Amino acid sequence: MMVFAALVAGSNSLGKLIAHDIDPAALTAVRFILAAVLMGAGMAAIGHLKLHHFHAPWRYVPLGAAYAGFFVLMFHALQRTNPVSTSAIFTMMPFFAALMAWGFLGKNSSGLVWGALVLGAFGALWVVFGGSAQAVAGWHLGTGEMLFMLGTASHAAYAVMVPHLRRGEPVAAVTLGVALSGALILLVLYGPRIWATDWVGLPLRVWAVLIYLAVFAGIGTFYLITLATERLSPAKVTAYTYLTPVWVVGIEMAMGHTIPQPMVLLGGLPIVAALLLLFFENPASGAAAPLPKTKQR
Repeated sequence: MMVFAALVAGSNSLGKLIAHDIDPAALTAVRFILAAVLMGAGMAAIGHLKLHHFHAPWRYVPLGAAYAGFFVLMFHALQRTNPVSTSAIFTMMPFFAALMAWGFLGKNSSGLVWGALVLGAFGALWVVFGGSAQAVAGWHLGTGEMLFMLGTASHAAYAVMVPHLRRGEPVAAVTLGVALSGALILLVLYGPRIWATDWVGLPLRVWAVLIYLAVFAGIGTFYLITLATERLSPAKVTAYTYLTPVWVVGIEMAMGHTIPQPMVLLGGLPIVAALLLLFFENPASGAAAPLPKTKQR
């Protein structure tokens, strides 16, 4: 999940570079299609592409919708705000995941977990509101921040749903199913936008970022978060997103971009504290339900 956080951070910083060059829905649709083609070809090449892995394909529809929704909203948000703000909001995903697990599945977390989640959420809001306690109290979120908050909730829903919709399939098969369903949903909903895109006239940087998004931030994050849900509770899986702003600030500095003032970056302290608190949680208190021990090939 530490690698997952780094890959998501790259999506924020690199996505900002091309946010105004291509329609967010078209970009997300093509990255999902490319990810599905690459994943399917790789599985077929090693003999792991089996039809029975996709029994009850309806299960992949909510998963694909949740993941596709996150990325579409992310690129809409990056047209309106900066990567540091979006990465800070992304750290609220554990809080959303815990709320969903409690509200829809009746799974409550320990007091330590809830305390850490609230602490992390406060740190995220501190960064988003520019290090101003008055702005936090006034709760005046910009359009970009609101869009990304909705996207983050969609991503949290994915983490909560995966353990309950899987039936022992290999992680690679779930990754392929999510990519295929996400691509189909986007083609149905945004077909005209996709066809209207001038793919030939796109700058080279768009294609370079698209490859990164499809391979590393697409296949990579699908695989890693699905694998993590086998071993950790939804709140703990998403807790590692607290590392995303750290990665983003580092990437932004490496790219020579302006980073927030130190007063704003102080919001990172409660975020890091929240992550450390979650490390001390008893794993048995919130572990995800184990998957069936069936071994499918």
